Amino acid sequence: MIFDVLTIFPEIFDTVLGSSIIGRAQDAGLLKVTAHNIRDFSMDKHKKTDDSPYGGGNGLVMLAQPIYDAYISIVEKLEYKPYFIYMSPQGKRLDQQLVEQLAVHKHIIMLCGHYEGVDERILEEIVDEEVSIGDYVLTGGELPAMVLIDAISRTIPGVLSNEDSYSDESHKDGVLEYPQYTRPYEFRGTKVPDILLSGHHANIKKWRRLQSLKRTRERRPDLYGQLVLSNEDKKLLDKDRNDVLRE
Repeated sequence: MIFDVLTIFPEIFDTVLGSSIIGRAQDAGLLKVTAHNIRDFSMDKHKKTDDSPYGGGNGLVMLAQPIYDAYISIVEKLEYKPYFIYMSPQGKRLDQQLVEQLAVHKHIIMLCGHYEGVDERILEEIVDEEVSIGDYVLTGGELPAMVLIDAISRTIPGVLSNEDSYSDESHKDGVLEYPQYTRPYEFRGTKVPDILLSGHHANIKKWRRLQSLKRTRERRPDLYGQLVLSNEDKKLLDKDRNDVLRE
């Protein structure tokens, strides 16, 4: 999978995405992340990439020309159009469902905005979708772009050393992940639940599913309200409720 990023701070992508899981995936040839410096395409002698907005107002707006030329430098060599995403607070909010929808694209170009945004004509001309990682303000689109690259990359076969770890993660099927434990058996008076030491894999699976459901209900009622519970889920919750009442 190919990610091309249009940014005025390309150096931070190598620093963050060149290590750990994503770095190893790039070394293995499973994905490629290339950050393109928009300033390299500026026609201004000072390499400006922004200017004052027409109509007045505070702040600056990123120029259309350098962004467009940076985009053309990528696509002019291709026989297809990559999917173009603008990281924007006005975009669709990122969740796991959107991550998996975007993961079907084999080549994604991302634009990292700054200041008061980018010239609207760029959005109209080349952007396929705007994506937001949350309802808050950041200094630029670089961090959101790295979040999106990381999230999509984890869906690519071979990126995670254990494929089951992806299927069990929080939000994968709309629920939060179950509690995890490791050695020692007892820490500051709290012991690992005995079910996890039982060796009974079917019962462990049921326990983990119940914990995921309960944790989602308690911590993210917005997600829980959207769940379509299976008959098995309902049985687990009913049994747990009855056990609590007996206690």
